[in-house]
Amino acid sequence: MMRAKVLFLIELLVIGTVFHLDYLGLLPVSKTPYLFLLGWISLRWRSLRWKDVGLRFDRPLLKLVLIGAAVGVGMEALELLATQPLLTKLLNRGSDLHEMQPLVGNWKILVLAMVLTWILAAFGEEMIWRGYLVNRFADLFGRSTTGWIASATLVTILFGLGHFPQGPTGVIENIIDGAILAAVYFATNRNLLAPIIAHGIQDTIDVVLIYLGWYPGFQQSMGMPV
Repeated sequence: MMRAKVLFLIELLVIGTVFHLDYLGLLPVSKTPYLFLLGWISLRWRSLRWKDVGLRFDRPLLKLVLIGAAVGVGMEALELLATQPLLTKLLNRGSDLHEMQPLVGNWKILVLAMVLTWILAAFGEEMIWRGYLVNRFADLFGRSTTGWIASATLVTILFGLGHFPQGPTGVIENIIDGAILAAVYFATNRNLLAPIIAHGIQDTIDVVLIYLGWYPGFQQSMGMPV
């Protein structure tokens, strides 16, 4: 028992360090590879595998893919048509997307962005947030219904805060997205495939819209004339 508590405290320390270094801009690429490595080490140390936290190709596989695709499109519609306009009006600013400026009209960066979208964002973030972290905090809170809800709530908030470069609007949007992805994770018997597909679909639409210069409010967030 003491060994398990010490391991959990070490993991929390590493997670906090990764977040801090990312906040300072000292991590190459993103925090995702480092948290993924931590999750892999933690699982191996506890004699678990990724399939134990949801990386399973359960049947019917097509149903999971279709659920993920439908949720991804729905999340994007909710963001563009409801949450983003409302938050932009309330906070008087949209998401800060200045890092995406080189993507506009550049097909080479579009290809790279697509690859990173599916590897780092869709696969990597879902493996970390809904897979590793939700299950790890459930160990702390107890794997009862209340414990799972508490774990999912905490991780969803951290997921939103992890997108701090996008500003307050981006953080809140990602908290909403994280809550939806967590709900899909639990609704599919804690299977990660549907959330991965949903995450990838939503981000793919975002990337394409930015590439085309059609993403709502993108020029304003860049301080560009429209």
